[in-house]
Amino acid sequence: MSGGPVVSFPFHRKALEPMTPHDIDRLLGEMTLAEKVGQMTQAEKYSITPDEVAEHGIGSVLSGAGGNPTPNTPDAWADMVASFEDGALRSRLGIPLLYGVDAVHGNTNVYGATVFPHNIGLGATQDADLVRRVAQVTKQELLATGVRWDFAPPVSVPQDIRWGRTLEAYSEDVDLVTELGVAFLRGLQEVDGADLSHPQAVLGCVKHFLADGGTQWGSSGSPETVEEIEHGDGSYGSIPGAEEISEERRRLLEEYEEEFGELYRHGEWGQRIDQGDAGFDEAELRRVHLPPYVAALRAGARNVMVSLSGWRGTKLHAHRYLLTDVLKGELGFDGFLVSDWLAVEYLDPDYYKATVMCINAGVDMVMVPHEWRQFMEALLRAVETGDVAMERVDDAVRRILRVKAEMGLFDGVRPDRTSLAGFGSAEHRAVAREAVAKSLVLLKNDGVLPLARDAGLVYVAGTAAVDIGLQCGGWTIEWRGIPGGEIPGTTLLQAVADSVSAETEVAYDAAASFDDRIADVGIVVVAEPPYAEMTGDRADLTLPPEDIELIGRMRSKCDTLIGILYTGRPLLVTDQLDQFDALVTAWLPGSEGAGITDVLFGDLPFVGKLPYSWPRTSDQVPLAALLANPDPPLWPRDHGLRAVGAEQESAEN
Repeated sequence: MSGGPVVSFPFHRKALEPMTPHDIDRLLGEMTLAEKVGQMTQAEKYSITPDEVAEHGIGSVLSGAGGNPTPNTPDAWADMVASFEDGALRSRLGIPLLYGVDAVHGNTNVYGATVFPHNIGLGATQDADLVRRVAQVTKQELLATGVRWDFAPPVSVPQDIRWGRTLEAYSEDVDLVTELGVAFLRGLQEVDGADLSHPQAVLGCVKHFLADGGTQWGSSGSPETVEEIEHGDGSYGSIPGAEEISEERRRLLEEYEEEFGELYRHGEWGQRIDQGDAGFDEAELRRVHLPPYVAALRAGARNVMVSLSGWRGTKLHAHRYLLTDVLKGELGFDGFLVSDWLAVEYLDPDYYKATVMCINAGVDMVMVPHEWRQFMEALLRAVETGDVAMERVDDAVRRILRVKAEMGLFDGVRPDRTSLAGFGSAEHRAVAREAVAKSLVLLKNDGVLPLARDAGLVYVAGTAAVDIGLQCGGWTIEWRGIPGGEIPGTTLLQAVADSVSAETEVAYDAAASFDDRIADVGIVVVAEPPYAEMTGDRADLTLPPEDIELIGRMRSKCDTLIGILYTGRPLLVTDQLDQFDALVTAWLPGSEGAGITDVLFGDLPFVGKLPYSWPRTSDQVPLAALLANPDPPLWPRDHGLRAVGAEQESAEN
């Protein structure tokens, strides 16, 4: 991919090339307070226009999950991103804009993207080089849409698999998280030894600082209503310019209310873990949760996202000690901190007070998807009244400008649209297929794997066997994924049909309602429904009754039963284990289902290892309970069998 056209803008014509710290200070000196606040503001594309970006000198725009153009194609994305970038260049000083998205397992916002396994699957590979290549493909498919900022990698170290973001985290082991997180970051940011200034580099975002994976069950807040989270006081009318929120965004918010309203109204939200509080001491904080950030900073991280969770009773977005004293001071981080979605509103019912708390704690850019005018007005007033010092604002803006300069944005070079040709290409999908194959963990094998291609009759059951939306999970096209959605790729059923001999009959029924024939081999696929973060918090990790019934029905229909799990965490399968001759966890493999059959039929070996301990009972959840339990887990972390014909060996040997 080569660099695109150079775009001139007012300040660049007066600046040196490349920009120096002196140039940044000079630019800072030319900015009004309103322009500085604009640089600290990140709005969601549904709530702002390119003209408003120009008018207010907005520093960043993002697409939240589902923030897609119509049609949802790479070319339409590139046009949309360019329109906002052009708006920024029309501002008084022409300061370039950063456009960001969540591309956590491929650029999965876009139809036709290569969808990789979620990070829990990549953790099972324990292959840093593979993770780096996954990031490189993700980067190329981001650049095809004009996006140069990815809100990844997460470097959470989950200690409780009931957490809905377990699927986004590589492992419960801090060393593995550190190694793979750094590999992903380098895959995004490094290009042939060059730094972020290369037009093919994408800014990574290491998240969520700090200890989001260490929160305790039941410590989540319990707002009165969904609207309280979305808009502060529950009224669209309270937001300046609310009438401009698109109908599409209104539809999404209505769906949000429908799904979560009952949880809020009946107080069940406080029985969850997402955005909760980590109550352990600082020694544990530094031993378990801080090391990935230290390593990421050494590897060139220039952006860190703050966690919506808290530590010892204080929300991280208000935690000056951790954000300013530790991260910026002790660790010397001179990039910029970005807040998470709607974070200001979680700090205090008074929006003005919440804004002051957030900025004074050390947050530099604030993600205010809908309420950007309200945020700008609050911060302007806070500086004018002295509640936020001008020095704090200058520090935040200097950090933002510094990273933009390091990325070469002031040189006006944009990704070349010829990169669109590689979007979702066979070459990219080959990397995803490799990642799927290496992520599979063989939990049990009674000498039946690998499968013979010439079995007479093969039954396949389970909706997930034909549903790529279930294969991909959350953060795919929409925030919570799209079960049943038409996502380009290969289903497991298709992969099985492509793998067997011409003489083998493959029959499919979602409910395993087959005829009276007994199949030589049965493959049953059970899947967690797609979810994202808070929607995935789950107190009960047992299989639902319908899946248990499906497994039992399938057991009676075949001589050999292979179980495939699509899941974002270990599930409690102890009671069902005896029904399987072999059991494989495929995690959430993404679009390339043929990676599963590559291993099932012996073209490639099983090499995956569990990145999390697999509990035997609910009494072994969370991890601390498992470690204190006198009984061993069902399978320990790093468990993974090898299958070669009828022989197998443990990965622990």
